Formats: sequence, structure tokens, C-alpha cells
Amino acid sequence: MKIYRLFFIIILCCFFAVFMALPLYTVLSEGLNPAIIGEALSSPLYLGGFFNALKISLVTTFIVFLIALPPALLFDRYDFPGKSFANMMMMVPMVLPPFVGALGFQQIFGHYGVLNTILQSFSLSPVDWLGGGGRFWAVCIIEALHLYPILYLNLVASLANVDPALEEAARNLGAGRLKRLFRITLPLISPGIFAGGSIVLIWSFTELGTPLMLGYNNVTTVQIFNGITELESNPMPYSLVVLMLVFSAGLYCASRFLFGNISDAQMVKGGTGRIACRPRGLRPWLVSGVFLFITFLAALPHIALVFSAFALDWNATILPSSWTLLHFKNALSHEIVLPSIVNSLKYSSIAMVVCVALGVPAALLLVRWKPRGRRFFDIMVMLPLAVPGIILAFGYLSMCAKYQWLNKWFDPVNNPVLLLAAAYAMRRLPYVVRSVSAGLEQTPVALDEAARNLGAGAFTVLRRVTLPLISANLIIGALFAFSFSMLEVSDSLMLAQKAAYYPVTKAIFELSQILGEGPFIACAFGLWAMLFLTFTILAATLLMGKRIGSLFRL
Repeated sequence: MKIYRLFFIIILCCFFAVFMALPLYTVLSEGLNPAIIGEALSSPLYLGGFFNALKISLVTTFIVFLIALPPALLFDRYDFPGKSFANMMMMVPMVLPPFVGALGFQQIFGHYGVLNTILQSFSLSPVDWLGGGGRFWAVCIIEALHLYPILYLNLVASLANVDPALEEAARNLGAGRLKRLFRITLPLISPGIFAGGSIVLIWSFTELGTPLMLGYNNVTTVQIFNGITELESNPMPYSLVVLMLVFSAGLYCASRFLFGNISDAQMVKGGTGRIACRPRGLRPWLVSGVFLFITFLAALPHIALVFSAFALDWNATILPSSWTLLHFKNALSHEIVLPSIVNSLKYSSIAMVVCVALGVPAALLLVRWKPRGRRFFDIMVMLPLAVPGIILAFGYLSMCAKYQWLNKWFDPVNNPVLLLAAAYAMRRLPYVVRSVSAGLEQTPVALDEAARNLGAGAFTVLRRVTLPLISANLIIGALFAFSFSMLEVSDSLMLAQKAAYYPVTKAIFELSQILGEGPFIACAFGLWAMLFLTFTILAATLLMGKRIGSLFRL
């Protein structure tokens, strides 16, 4: 093996050893205490938190499947007005973390919110939508409306690889639409269902921001968050994290067993592919209406957020009764807002550089170099997608608490800059690897070989041939790494403990907890974040099209 390849493999393994293996080892070594685990499992409080987290993940994934499947089938089979814009519309929910969208959701479903105002206008009694079990359903709905694009993109990509001749043969044998769907189409796209569904399942099981924002505290993630101040004296948070890690791994394995029996190799694309047909009459507009309706539902929390950002008074009215720009002024003048923007730019820029520096060679390793143990490296670089962010963040805190010498560089209290940047980079590295890998797979190896035959060295070929050819994919990966790092939730809420080091999402959360105008200032600040990520998503979708779904695969 060439020396530079060996050097990179060593660097990559060291990075994962410090920022993936060591945090997980610290959590496991502290949390694998049978007595404490037994206490957690026997406690009605903690056991209830686990069951609530599990119920949230299962219900959310089911809702996501119901939302994502119909538009994916329509997109694959029909030509309709605005089809080229449909993918971008379906990405709308990803422009803001769901915990920020919860601010808008509360304005719609609160006791004096929009929905109750409409009910009262018809002389109906108001409903306590967010009381009792309402908070559970609110968490599930918000997370489902945020996560369905992940499954939708994977379904669209999987349907594009299905040979239409198989469905045609079933129809010729007398199979109806539903029978073809359940007996032919769904089994063939099960790898796509697994690829997107497993991410949704694990993500919703370990989501911290949404239940925390809605005050749904009887769930494991919030219990872990509330226990981070007692790491050195209370072992219970460690055991909760261990149990969550075991549950996450179990959910992943169970979803793979249930949905992943058919491999991608069985998804054989036909020679001509499916030709989208255009329905007659008003049907094309009805298909467009399906996409508009889903996008509208998903955008409702964001719309409410925008209105709240400009609202001077919005109480017991359908729309704000008066408007103002005061919240934006107050947001910019608040002592934690501008520093949080600077902090997030700093953390995210460092994370982006690290992701690109490690992601490009990692993609080359997987696609071009293909050393022995390639499968191991593929699993390793994709592992951050399967390991929940809250578990990694807790692992970093426990790692720094146990190994005091690490605080010289990674002090979560007095100087968390490098720790937050490393946490962001670890979480977003898979997106860069997937994006660059997609570009390398579409770039002929013969071009690199021709340059080498003309005497160009390995680095010259990389700089003059390979990188220019995959520049669009590299830009997409870097944009995703930077923008999603700017709006990272779990790491930001747990690792930034002093106001001077708050990133954007931690500042939004702290503002939302201030009584009075605090939530409105948080909405104004969240609007800026929403616009920032909207630009990133639209740019990535325009450049990658259907292939953007490959970024969200385990």
C-alpha cells in the first residue's frame, strides 16, 4: 500500500478512535453497572421514559411512511405541472430543526392559539391540544413533518431502480393496483424503506430538542439532559445512555431484519426505465395538489414561526393583530445573539474543513483505492448516522470528566471550541463522504489513469483532474456539513455550558425560556436560521436532484 494512503488510514482511524470509540467506551465503562441498570429498569419514572421514547419512534416512523409513500409513487409514475420543483418543495421541512418549529406549533395548537380561535368562532369549546397525551402526539407530528423528506428521497431513488416490466407482468396476470403495490413494488423498494426508515426510527427515538421545547419531560433524552450536571456524583445518566445505545442498536437490527432482507442487488433497473405518463383532465393538477398539500402541512410550523417573528400581539386571533420589527432589533441587541452567531460560524467552519479534509480521502478509499477491509471503513465512516447525537454528546462530556488531561484541548466548560467543532465534524462527516462518493462513482476512472500515464503524480491527478470533476459534489457536501453544523441541536444543547460559548441553537433555546417576549425573539432569530438553511437545501437539490437521497443512507 502506498505510504500516503496508509498515512490517511491512520489519521482517519485516530480521529474515530478519539471522537467515536473513546466516548462510547467511557459511557459503557461507567454505565454498565448491573445494579444501576436494574434500578433504571425497575423505576417507573425511567422505565416510562424508555417506553415513551420507543412509542415516539414507532409512531413517528409510521406517520412518516404514510406521508412519504404516496408522493414518492406519484413522482415516479406521473408527469404533472411543477414536477421539477416537487423535490425542492418536499425538502421544506428540513430548513429548520424541529425543536425551533415547535415554537410555531405551540402558537397554532396552544390554548389561545389559532386552532382554538377558529373553534371558538364557530361557538365550539376550545380543546387542550397540548395537555395530557396531546404533548406526545405533538412531538410525533412535529418530528414526522420534519423527517419525512429522508424517507421520501430514499423511496424516489429506489422506485427509479425498479424494473417496470415486473409490475407490467403482474398486471397482465390480473393483479390489481393494491396487489401490485404490496406484492411487487414494496418488496422491491424495501432497501430504500430500510435506508430511510431506519434513520427516521433512530433519529426520532433519540430526539432531544422537540420534547424539551414542548415540555414533554417524561422521555429518556430529556432525563439524560437534565442529569448532565451530576456526571461525577450520579451514575444514573450513564446507565440511561447505555440503555438508549442498546435500544438504538436493537432498533437498527430489528429494522434491518424486518425491512432489509432484500438487498440492493435485487433492485434491477430495466433497460428503458419507467416512462412517466401524464393523466388526463384535472388529474395532473390533483397530483400537484398532493405535493402542495403535504408541503403546506409541513410548512405550517414554519409559517407560524415567521408570523411570530413579526407579531407584536398574537393572542386568541387567527393572525397577529399587529406587526413589528422590534423582535429582530431586540434579537440583534440581545447579549447572547451576536456572539452565538460568531460562535456557530467558528465551530461550523472548523467542522467543515475537518469534514472535507477527511471526507475526500475517505471517499477515495471506498470508491477508488478499495483496500482490504474496505467494508470495515465503510461501516466506520457511516457509524455517526447510526449513533444518536445525544449519546455522542454525553460521551464527550463523560470523556472529559474522566480523562482530565483532555481538558487542555477539549474543556466543555471553559473552552469548548474544539470539542464542539469535533462533535459537529463527526456528525456531518458521512454527508461529505456520501456526496463525494456519488461524484467519484459517476467519474470515469480512465480519466485519472490517462493523467497518470502522462506522468502526473497522485496529488497532481487529484488536484487537476479528480477534484474539478467532482467539484459540485464536494461543494454540496461542504454546504451540508457547514449548514447542518450551524443548526446542530443535541451537541449544542449539551456541550455549550457557558453563555460566552453558546452556538445558535443553544441561544434560541435559552431565548425561548424567557417569559414575555423571549419566544418571539427566539422566533425572529430562528427565521434567520431558517433562511440560511433554505438556501443550502435549494442549492444542494438543484445540483444533485434525485441523488440527494443518497446522503441520507446508513
